Amino acid sequence: MEIDEDKIDDAVLALLWLTLHNERSAWKGFDWATTDRLHKKGMIGDPVSKSKSLILTDEGLERSEALFRELFTRPPQ
Repeated sequence: MEIDEDKIDDAVLALLWLTLHNERSAWKGFDWATTDRLHKKGMIGDPVSKSKSLILTDEGLERSEALFRELFTRPPQ
């Protein structure tokens, strides 16, 4: 099976929005390879630190909310 890492990155970015606190910080309990890719894509700050949180960039914050809404909400009835 071939894994689409972009889809994984989108799902993780959406879930980061779910755990937001302090306006742009999110818990970083995800796979390091994924957070490294999100950092390289400019969605989050450098995830390598002793902090239990990471910081979403402006672009990452906007995209994470959009992906969360797209992937995890129901359409209005």
